[in-house]
Amino acid sequence: MALKGASQSGLARATGVNRSTISQIFDENAARLPGSQLTADCAAVLGVSTDYLLGLTDRPERPGDAIEAAVQMTEADRTSADEQLLDWFREASGYKVRHVPATLPDMLKTEAMMRWEYASFLSKTTDQAISAMRERLDVLRTRSSDHEIAISVQELDSLATGEGYYRGLTKAVRREQLSHFMALHDEFYPSLRVFLYDSRRVFSAPITIYGPLVGVIYVGRLYLAFRESSRLRSLIEHFDWLVREAEVDARDFGSHLARLMDRI
Repeated sequence: MALKGASQSGLARATGVNRSTISQIFDENAARLPGSQLTADCAAVLGVSTDYLLGLTDRPERPGDAIEAAVQMTEADRTSADEQLLDWFREASGYKVRHVPATLPDMLKTEAMMRWEYASFLSKTTDQAISAMRERLDVLRTRSSDHEIAISVQELDSLATGEGYYRGLTKAVRREQLSHFMALHDEFYPSLRVFLYDSRRVFSAPITIYGPLVGVIYVGRLYLAFRESSRLRSLIEHFDWLVREAEVDARDFGSHLARLMDRI
């Protein structure tokens, strides 16, 4: 009632009972407890769940609101999604950000890579993609948050050889991208740590975990955002599992890139 700015008389009017009925509920010396209907009415007026009023949960949200708060679906429109991602990055300032990208992390890509990759997207211009990449890199340069990134070994192998997803990407762009990775690793390690896992042994969908605040799974056209603590812990445990199973530790990322450069 204090948070909602409600008075006893106002609550009585809203629930359709006498003020004395509400007063008796607050009287520590009275034995009267509200019935189920009055409890439900009070919960509805105050915007909380009946379980919260009965002391059965420490979350005040009503069931539908709790589900909405715990899992949110955001359409992955290219322009607005970039803004959403930046909002999540800003919200997580000061916390560790864990990331498993769909291909390579956008904020670590070269402009040439971005122009090749986003050329076929009609809903977003290449310049918009590059602008979003630069802004995310600026967030990294503030060093306000540590970043851990897990990428499959096979993803970088495909980049080096120009196979699979990277078929048609010129040798010059591939070499520049690997060189760019090396430069960023040298500049930001250990606040930026990149681990390489073997996708033949372990698997992960694209996810980003913004500290203890929100975990996001990318499914293509949608982002699924989780804020409930137990689900966040599950995502964090999944990411930490990828790190433990990594074929290449973050400290060896630079030397692994050097070996890939020799293959081009």
